[in-house]
Amino acid sequence: MDVMNAALSGMGNAQSTLEKTAERIAGGSKTAQDSVELTTEAVGMLAARDEFQLNARVFQMADDMQKKVINILA
Repeated sequence: MDVMNAALSGMGNAQSTLEKTAERIAGGSKTAQDSVELTTEAVGMLAARDEFQLNARVFQMADDMQKKVINILA
């Protein structure tokens, strides 16, 4: 189902964003030039979390709708 594939893809993108952000935070240098802006990274992580949750909800709704259709046709 295309909706489920789109939701899974969105969840994967959000996971990738979270992983990259975590790597940037963990690998932050102690020099002023290479410092990591924690507020920017935190906002990015919150946005990725919300994106993941919304895509998970879309996936769940699509699954519920598919089950209802199967029950109607059965």
